[in-house]
Amino acid sequence: MNINRLREIREDRDLKQEDIAKLLSTTQQQYSKYEIGFRAIPVERLNILADFYGVSVDYLIGRTDVRKPYPKSILK
Repeated sequence: MNINRLREIREDRDLKQEDIAKLLSTTQQQYSKYEIGFRAIPVERLNILADFYGVSVDYLIGRTDVRKPYPKSILK
């Protein structure tokens, strides 16, 4: 995973690790481990971050440089 992207997108919004940890219902220490790549971030938390930042999960994990999220599926 492109671990720098989690930090970059957070800092672009002038947010602290504590702010994102609260959003994810975790501790700042745990979130810090996600950012530095010490722990893999669970898919459920990636989804929360993608929705919060208005980007795709692929963008968060470095699979694309396109920030725009994918359209919501009409086939649910």
